[in-house]
Amino acid sequence: MSRPTPSIDIDPQETREWLDAMEAVMAVEGRDRAHFLIDQLLDEDVAQHGSLHGRVTTPYVNTIARARQPVYPGDLAIERRLSAYVRWNAMAMVLRAGRHSNVGGHIATYASAAALYDVGFDHFFRGRTDTFAGDLVYIQGHSAPGIYGRAYIEGRLDEARLDDFRREAGRPGLSSYPHPRLMPDFWQFPTVSMGLGPLTAAYQARYMRYLDYRGLKPQQGRKVWAFLGDGEMDQPESLAAIALAGREKLDNLIFVVNCNLQRLDGPVRGNGKVIQELEGTFRAAGWNVIKVIWGGGWDALLARDHAGLLRRRMMECVDGDYQTFKSQDGAYVRQHFFGKYPELLEMVAHLTDDEIWQLARGGHDHEKVHAAYAAATAHAGQPTVVLAKTVKGFGMGESGEGQNINHQLKKMADASVRAFRDRFALPLTDEQLADLPYLKPEPGSLEARYLAERRASLGGHVPSRSGAMAPLPIPQLDAFAAHLKDTGERGASTTMAFVRILSTLLKDPALGPLVIPIVPDESRTFGMEGLFRQIGIHSHLGQLYTPQDAGQLSYYREARDGQILQEGINESGAISSWIAAGTSYSTHGLATIPFYIFYSMFGLQRVGDLAWAAADARTRGFLLGATSGRTTLMGEGLQHDDGHSHVLSSVIPSCVSYDPTFSYELAVIIQDGLRRMYVEQEDIYYYITLLNENYPHPALRETDREGILKGLYLFRASAAPASLLRAQLLGSGAILREVIAAAELLEKDFSVAADVWSATSLTELRRDGLAAERWNLLHPEAAPRSPYVQQCLAGRQGPIVAATDYMKIVADQIRPFVGGRRFVALGTDGFGRSDTRESLRSFFEVDRHFIVVATLKALADEGAIPPATVTQAMQRYGIAANKPDPAAV
Repeated sequence: MSRPTPSIDIDPQETREWLDAMEAVMAVEGRDRAHFLIDQLLDEDVAQHGSLHGRVTTPYVNTIARARQPVYPGDLAIERRLSAYVRWNAMAMVLRAGRHSNVGGHIATYASAAALYDVGFDHFFRGRTDTFAGDLVYIQGHSAPGIYGRAYIEGRLDEARLDDFRREAGRPGLSSYPHPRLMPDFWQFPTVSMGLGPLTAAYQARYMRYLDYRGLKPQQGRKVWAFLGDGEMDQPESLAAIALAGREKLDNLIFVVNCNLQRLDGPVRGNGKVIQELEGTFRAAGWNVIKVIWGGGWDALLARDHAGLLRRRMMECVDGDYQTFKSQDGAYVRQHFFGKYPELLEMVAHLTDDEIWQLARGGHDHEKVHAAYAAATAHAGQPTVVLAKTVKGFGMGESGEGQNINHQLKKMADASVRAFRDRFALPLTDEQLADLPYLKPEPGSLEARYLAERRASLGGHVPSRSGAMAPLPIPQLDAFAAHLKDTGERGASTTMAFVRILSTLLKDPALGPLVIPIVPDESRTFGMEGLFRQIGIHSHLGQLYTPQDAGQLSYYREARDGQILQEGINESGAISSWIAAGTSYSTHGLATIPFYIFYSMFGLQRVGDLAWAAADARTRGFLLGATSGRTTLMGEGLQHDDGHSHVLSSVIPSCVSYDPTFSYELAVIIQDGLRRMYVEQEDIYYYITLLNENYPHPALRETDREGILKGLYLFRASAAPASLLRAQLLGSGAILREVIAAAELLEKDFSVAADVWSATSLTELRRDGLAAERWNLLHPEAAPRSPYVQQCLAGRQGPIVAATDYMKIVADQIRPFVGGRRFVALGTDGFGRSDTRESLRSFFEVDRHFIVVATLKALADEGAIPPATVTQAMQRYGIAANKPDPAAV
């Protein structure tokens, strides 16, 4: 039966004998043998008594004891002076911004993490050189002021730029947080949307090794560092990838968690110990855990703690206590921490209150942090997490040190600024403090030379982003000739057309190795099983088993150099891999072409924050939303039927969205996307929806290519006599074929001639219309420009009816740009549900019959036909006037 471990040693002599025995085994046979024997004891306990009371945490002290701490390789005095400059610049920049424009900023986070970054920048973060691709560092978003402060003393940023912190409209400015979209030469990774940094860092580390295993880019011993907050670790995304990293033994990955014990507005675990909690979580997931809890001042006290009472007191105090201690003073700590036990009061009797107050936490001690980083970079076979205990707002004194208010703190009292100056021995007079001047070493000074030498020894600057890449040899459209021809009576889905286009690209000798197919799961649903044998599924272990389907042509083949990234039922992980591949041109100097295919309902809706971060990161690649539309996925229902992914994609400025119907449209779009992203090097990505519905596909007409890409082209002009009434019908994706059928019914049953338009991208049409509208606004005396959709429809008579398999707002995007003509948008507003395609299209009022009725009603509204004709059409097609509104049921 499981029972708690006794906290008091009732037989110290027996305990000493067991410890002596273990030390003897270690001395003679090594640590592995000692641990084997410990495991045997635990196994015997389980065998005899059942459930195991096992520990997944270690004592609340530093993992690396003082005796095992390496000699510090730098000049600590100089590094502390440089660190003080950076701290000051970070604080001054935020305070000056508050004075100049009231935009403020965050001070407390970097104040707590300064030493964690300083040691990394001075000794571990290797920049890109001509021969080394550089380490990758994910900066915690709220620490950005400190990174700018260091860039200033390095000469990368000037005072004017610092004074434009958080002011980017119409000036170069400095982003509030890490944003590659806004600072493309500086930041590498967008991390301030909490939880995305750790998730994408883990998949970045895996992708780095994937490139190595596939022979595309040697790993070179590079590391991925991710700086995180302990409050941030509550985000599900923060912990989502630690199982992957542990399972795949990503020893190129290092997490540094700044455990300042505070969320944005209060304690992280006021009633517990977040470091212990995180240690257990990471250790259970297979990580190497290094705790940096106490600074060097505690070493002597811990060495005298023979009875373990100090360690016991350290464990007794919860995080809420530790926060309170650091918001008070040394006398308070003496009374409330050491004062619980007379023996501990005696232990610190020789220390003054000020000396007790100076007992620092490990995350503020350069030597302790260096020891942790050195161990982390040397560790093999596991990812490493460094759990560093700090004080939020360290150095801010009464204006915010260890206080709940410091997330919103954008100002500091004059007395706190003076105290900050004194605490870090900054060369500023009282008179100078009022101006909050920026500080840097004098040119040629010892500090300036040291800073330059440290960076030179580690390579290029960090962070630093390069977007340069050589254009790729993109195939011409005729490479996809099989997809440009009429299929006759043979039906196929656009999903299968995509898989065949992908196969064509994979066979291209130049591009093939750079194509990265990514699937969260259900490759077979998308018809991709033929790729298993052809290019393999990536696994760092290869394939250690005989697959169940080994006798089949398309058996499940895993390989270390496998090309497919199949992430399991894990859309967040899949898009993180897609981001890593889509930014490889920048992070690895190697352009790769990711195609990530997924159920469209489980794409942007589920990973919208990551899709936005992908845009910020300047990701290039293709997202394929398969089984798209509200009515195409028969029988699945509400949580599977997508009627709004094109609404979601439309809000991402760099996302180019298409909803093609035919395979030739898809081929044209993909080929041009390759050109735009990998030849013209536009920082965009594509969202293309695919269907699982089989039907014949016509051939490409060369004259339609431009319209396909712009978003609209005339698919079929009515050949009816000019004397007939006319209408313009627009459709996309699954519903274009209903539009075509509606045009035939209109002419046959009601003598209305309808031109049919394929609207491959209503979102691109809207963007074109907005661009024309803006140009006209700013050029009032010039000849006005016409939106492309208005140009297409000019001279063609009749009302416009646009129908899609998405919410009406998708088609409604172009309403302002049709020249004031009568416009009707049909769509699938409401919840999805299970049924056949035909029933669903009737229910959501987007089938051919509703398109006919909508067209006739528009003509009636124009006075071209009597309203009774609309009623007749409803009766003919069995449409009841009291039919429930699908958007309301």
